[in-house]
Amino acid sequence: MNILVIGASGLVGSHCLNYFAEKQLSVIGTHLKFETEKTFFFDPLSKDGFDFLNNNNFIPDTIIHCGALTNVDYCEENIDESYNLTVKSTKLVVEYCKSQNIKLVYISTDYIFDGFNGPYTENEIPNPSNVYGKHKLEAELIVQELKDYIIARITNVYGEEERSKNFIAHLLILIKSKTYKTFNLPYDQFATPIYAGDIARMLYLLISDRKKGIYNLSSTDYYNRYQLASKVKSYFSEADHLNLNPISTQSLQQKAKRPLSGGLLNNKFITEYPKFELTNVDAFILKTIKNGI
Repeated sequence: MNILVIGASGLVGSHCLNYFAEKQLSVIGTHLKFETEKTFFFDPLSKDGFDFLNNNNFIPDTIIHCGALTNVDYCEENIDESYNLTVKSTKLVVEYCKSQNIKLVYISTDYIFDGFNGPYTENEIPNPSNVYGKHKLEAELIVQELKDYIIARITNVYGEEERSKNFIAHLLILIKSKTYKTFNLPYDQFATPIYAGDIARMLYLLISDRKKGIYNLSSTDYYNRYQLASKVKSYFSEADHLNLNPISTQSLQQKAKRPLSGGLLNNKFITEYPKFELTNVDAFILKTIKNGI
């Protein structure tokens, strides 16, 4: 099986690239802006973007599309750029998949929902309340034009990452470096954080078993942002330099509207894979400590 991971220098993509390689599959990954030693440059908006595959004699059976513009507030003020990097790029990938009869795995988000009645199942009716969510939903609908696809919805992803951009990894870096920092964190934004390594393992199973359709990928945790940061901090006795301040979402005055009761229910996946062992935030922190934070 040949796997192409678009956006393999990011959090989810890098874990997919590494895990699929460990499973002895033929896999290559791409980057757009952040280059790594393991990735090839790929511009999904270029008409010749896929030429690098021919140059490497690599034709994928499956494409995992992790690439998108994910800064939610930036998307709100840069609508055209958000559209191009999320919707237009996905349309071009879908066209390539159609032409080559390739399965597409598209990484989506709980931001396609308004956050009034979460956490959500796969069957809930989407109602995005910000530009990012609207564009991700539009991309989902384009993906569903394919005969063979998986839409994997995720949210609040954490884990080992070269740039440590994700929230938990960033907190751990600050704790280790003794950097003084105050975070104003919403106590009314709830979500279901998931470990990036679990996403890679879940996708491996879904692809290997030739599954199709929409799957929510989430763990057993359900936290608001303040609770999540407090959980991380609680494992370190000398973390007074990290000040956590609980406030309302309204007080943050963020440019993009956030889902409050967000998150995803993974009942569908767990019903199909009842023996799958999920990682939770506690297990990840303990592993990080054991590895010498």
